[in-house]
Amino acid sequence: MLIQLHKQATTTPKVRAAIQSSNEAASVLAERFGTTEQTVYKWRPRDSVQDRSHTPHRLQTTLTPA
Repeated sequence: MLIQLHKQATTTPKVRAAIQSSNEAASVLAERFGTTEQTVYKWRPRDSVQDRSHTPHRLQTTLTPA
């Protein structure tokens, strides 16, 4: 199975699943996996281990009828 991660990804789906299933403190997990505590806090409540799209959901411009 090929995984497409962006260049600066610090976690893989396997690491993300381990973070989600663990009850250890965020500081312990961050040190174990070489990430920040913010990364642990980000992945814990998510439903899936896949990256979300970085495409904006709303355009930052206003379109005219023309």
